[in-house]
Amino acid sequence: MNDLIIRYASGMRTMTATEASRRFSDLLDAIERGESVTVTRGNRPIAEIRPAHRRTGKDLREALAETTPPDERFETDIAEATALLTSDRTDPWAAA
Repeated sequence: MNDLIIRYASGMRTMTATEASRRFSDLLDAIERGESVTVTRGNRPIAEIRPAHRRTGKDLREALAETTPPDERFETDIAEATALLTSDRTDPWAAA
């Protein structure tokens, strides 16, 4: 992996914040390959960087299926707020 200095500790790759800064592109390449890296500062872990979980339409459908639908008052509140935003009221600051 080029000159990227990565150490193994407890089965997880680690690197210092300085190394991460200097070799950020290499770090992102490693993450893109599916690797996870713990970034340390002063020998203390400060971040874990791992590949992002790609969300799908199925994930969205499942999340929406688990939500409680809004009650009638919510719909009324939205309609009233929309009416305020789209009303033809004059701007009190226009003449200022």
